[in-house]
Amino acid sequence: MDGQGIGASVLRKEDARHLAGQGRFVADIRIAGLREVAFLRSPLAHARITARTAPVGSDVLFLADLTGVKPIVTRSGIPGYKLSEWPVLADDRVRYVGEAIAMCVADSRAEAEDLVDTVFVSYEELPAIASCAAGRAPGAALLHPDWGDNLFLRSSVGKSVSVEAAHTIHLDLTCARQVMHPMEGKGLVARWDHRTAMLVVHTSTQVPHLIRTGLAEVLGIPQAMIRVAPPDVGGGFGYKCLLQPEEIAVCWLALTRKAAFRWTEDRREHLVAGANAREHHYTITAHTDARGKLLALDAEVEVDTGAYSVWPFTAVLEAAQAGGNLPGPYVVPAYRCEVYSVATNKPPFAPYRGVARPGVCFAIELTIDAIARAVGREAADVRAENLVPGSAMPYVNITNKHFDTGDYPASLAQARDMVGLDAFRAGSRRDEKGRYIGIGFATYTEQSAHGTKVFAAWGLPLVPGFDQASVKLTPDGALEVRAGIHTIGQGLETTLAQVAHTATGVPLEHIRVTLGDTGETPFSTGAYASRGIVMAGGAVARAGGVVAERIRAIAAHLLQTEPENVVARDGRLHAGAASIDFAEVGRAWYIRPDTLPEGVNTAGLEATEGYKPTTDNGVFSFATHAAKVAVDAETGRTEILDYVIVEDCGTMVNPMIVEGQTRGGAAQGIGTALLEECTYSDDAQPLASTLLDYLLPGATDVPAFRIAHTQTPSPHTTHGIKGVGEGGAIAPAGALVNAINDALGPLGAVVAAVPATPARVRAAIAAASA
Repeated sequence: MDGQGIGASVLRKEDARHLAGQGRFVADIRIAGLREVAFLRSPLAHARITARTAPVGSDVLFLADLTGVKPIVTRSGIPGYKLSEWPVLADDRVRYVGEAIAMCVADSRAEAEDLVDTVFVSYEELPAIASCAAGRAPGAALLHPDWGDNLFLRSSVGKSVSVEAAHTIHLDLTCARQVMHPMEGKGLVARWDHRTAMLVVHTSTQVPHLIRTGLAEVLGIPQAMIRVAPPDVGGGFGYKCLLQPEEIAVCWLALTRKAAFRWTEDRREHLVAGANAREHHYTITAHTDARGKLLALDAEVEVDTGAYSVWPFTAVLEAAQAGGNLPGPYVVPAYRCEVYSVATNKPPFAPYRGVARPGVCFAIELTIDAIARAVGREAADVRAENLVPGSAMPYVNITNKHFDTGDYPASLAQARDMVGLDAFRAGSRRDEKGRYIGIGFATYTEQSAHGTKVFAAWGLPLVPGFDQASVKLTPDGALEVRAGIHTIGQGLETTLAQVAHTATGVPLEHIRVTLGDTGETPFSTGAYASRGIVMAGGAVARAGGVVAERIRAIAAHLLQTEPENVVARDGRLHAGAASIDFAEVGRAWYIRPDTLPEGVNTAGLEATEGYKPTTDNGVFSFATHAAKVAVDAETGRTEILDYVIVEDCGTMVNPMIVEGQTRGGAAQGIGTALLEECTYSDDAQPLASTLLDYLLPGATDVPAFRIAHTQTPSPHTTHGIKGVGEGGAIAPAGALVNAINDALGPLGAVVAAVPATPARVRAAIAAASA
């Protein structure tokens, strides 16, 4: 209410340094004697290594040289899950193009890359698996021969479906493989600190405390010997919540040579060898009544999970999310889903912003529109009748998702009104250029701040519990906030300061937030799953509340009143007409203890508290996206004419940051819907290794989003906050392809894959005309 705390659109604290070019990223770190690393990578997708040599005297290392280093092995408690061993550098076999084989060390990156060219490796090429269909085919070559097949896991949700239905609709849908493409690629500087006898790792990561755990496990040293101190991070999107083989290799160098080394991923490395995401194939059968009301849903989902299982989230997190989230925000009385996590000769699969939900949202939203076409009704009406109504909240759906609060049909109705659906239906379906015009919708839920129960059910090797934060009033009345989560561009330095201000009343300009450094912050599993502001925010609120109570006790003594009479307002502590500033309280505790009251709390003006919601099934943000497009039937090109978002993330800590997250996510979602695709040849060679081939959304591709907010606070979290980091990326594929199909309705064409490229649009039109 005072323009600084929860609910205020204050400017981001971190932007002061970034806009002035004063951020400090991995590439900015300067250390005397720092050497650079480059990696020799496999040119083949599947092969045995028959020989490898390096020039005599060169600083080139193979796996055999990395003594004491274990492979990355990610375990899971899910029955039937198969383990993979991912060597830090290739052993006798390579399993995807770009897999690291040798580590080359030199004084500069250019010299290290030149050294790569001097290394000789000979290969015996093996049959490659380039798709889920190839991996599941009888007699397929095996990536991991001891498995007996190419399945990380086959999992099932629900029971067999048998209903009497007026309509049965069949769909075959495909989502393309993508990379995550943060502004800053992966990278790290690892160095040995002789004073503390510690390995210090400045890595671009979302999960510093987890990386410390993983490094200790693979390097075989105690966590007490490792400090992970991440610098500024230029975006993560899930890619940077994994333990990377390159991180381990460079850390081994620093540990064994007691010196400093750096590796930074270049753009081609990311496009070829970086962790991949999104590649799903859906076979769906929907059963409905005569009006299009869902009676049952039967599905098979294939997830192309690549060659190895990533640490710590495994190769099958995507499968667990896909099977559990396919029903979306809809009432589905009966449901069965079989999910296949297929190993292929591609880079490993990783959680990317939205984690399976962009794919399942695309699938269920195209299903709803297909149902509407089958029953001959307006898709928005069919959608509204199938959504979970607000009156049913809280609602437990068919896959045991606990929807806490929200009115999903109201969100759809507002988006429908904003995009002008009814007026559009009364007008022309073509514009003055002869293009076909259409409107599409997609409604989704975003399960954020997943709790202990959820992650334990997924069988992950590390299960998040309490996030912790420390809050301390300094002698001069400033506030220090420390949390183990790290900021990756989502504004946590600002929003956590706002939470601390609300708890204590200390002015925002006097609050300093330190994040992520394992040597300076309490434990957190990190920034992922839209959990930061819920979990770390809750911990800061709790620790801030404890410190605020102690501040009031000392202030009351100095003001000669009772603690309950002390109110923080306008940066001061008031009791009636009298007031003091926070510095006087700090001075009393630290500098003038003779002025303290008898029986003062000896814990002082600092506290560390942990937090997780009492009901830890996750909290559910939601939104409806509505897109209006023009499609040129001759070229297949799609132009976005209007894009509306009606979103609800509970109580908004900073509405400006919420909108920034929503816009950024929606821009990424447009890439999923229309542009981005990692294509592969039949022998699993990547065909999109540069930005000429892998297309990202540009300024002319992204519309001026129109965003409306509703706020339905969660009863399970501090201040009713829900997460919002991933939501914007979930719905665009569904909304835009539904809009394209609506536009192509007069031609009878249906696009069933993303990205909906001009070639795919033209192919759909040709198929319909044939």
